[in-house]
Amino acid sequence: MKKISIVLAVAALVVVGIGIGLYIPKLYETNEAIPPQNTQTQTIPNQNNNPTSTPKDENPVVEPQTQTPENKEQTVIGKSVEGRDITAYHFGTGEKEILFVGGIHGGYAWNTALLAYQVMDYLKANPSVIPGSIKVTVIPVLNPDGLNKVVSVTGRFSATDVSSSPAAKVSGRFNDHTVDINRNFDCGWKATGTWQNKTVSGGTAPFSEPESAAIRDYAQAHKLTAVIAWYSSGGGVYSSSCGNGILPETQTITDIYAKASGYQAYKNFESYQVSGDMTDWFAKNSVPAIGVLLSTDNNVEWDKNVAGIKALFEHYAQ
Repeated sequence: MKKISIVLAVAALVVVGIGIGLYIPKLYETNEAIPPQNTQTQTIPNQNNNPTSTPKDENPVVEPQTQTPENKEQTVIGKSVEGRDITAYHFGTGEKEILFVGGIHGGYAWNTALLAYQVMDYLKANPSVIPGSIKVTVIPVLNPDGLNKVVSVTGRFSATDVSSSPAAKVSGRFNDHTVDINRNFDCGWKATGTWQNKTVSGGTAPFSEPESAAIRDYAQAHKLTAVIAWYSSGGGVYSSSCGNGILPETQTITDIYAKASGYQAYKNFESYQVSGDMTDWFAKNSVPAIGVLLSTDNNVEWDKNVAGIKALFEHYAQ
């Protein structure tokens, strides 16, 4: 019996050994047949059957950025308190830029804005009057909120669009913060200024108002040759200064405009003390500037002013 048990045990070991020998080769064959897993994410094509991701180019082509072309005929230089555009219109392409400004006192001096619009029409219809060395910029309405209190239309208007209410005209002198724009510039600025025999607001600080800040920013971004501001009324051409005397070129263009137009030339405005004046601020920054006061508050005095403008063109064409 003992011999039989030994024989059976040996037979069992032989059988197990044969089985293991047959199994191991198949195991290696099975491992070789399993492909390695792909660890990269598949690209999902878009609707044009193009992959949503592309290989990185060592020298990618940079497309030039497309910029909106500048409108060389006009520039919105700022907004009024009520959000109306303050627009500058450009004529000519010369290097000497002459700036004309109307409507500083809005509806109170509506005729200065109307004069500015008529100058624009004249320059557009007669471009040859502008010498090649000159660029003319016209801001017809620096105080559009004030003008809106008196004029019933937006933009260009005629005398028939103007309210006959004296109270409306006085109110229209100021912006929507009830600030006199021509008392808000940084030359002898005061929080309270004077207009005739009245006390008016000069704002909370120089350039506290968006209208004065708009023309300041434009002036600082451009090299201005001369500035002519129209006011009403009283009649006369006034030089500018800010505690440092009248610039020689300011005196020159004062005399030129006065002689051609027939207005009287004045070195200073002496009817009452003025603080925070725009033309005086230009003088402080060494820019020749004059104030032209129309004789009345209801007439543009076209012949006088076009003669003065032409005389300035002739002067700066040299």
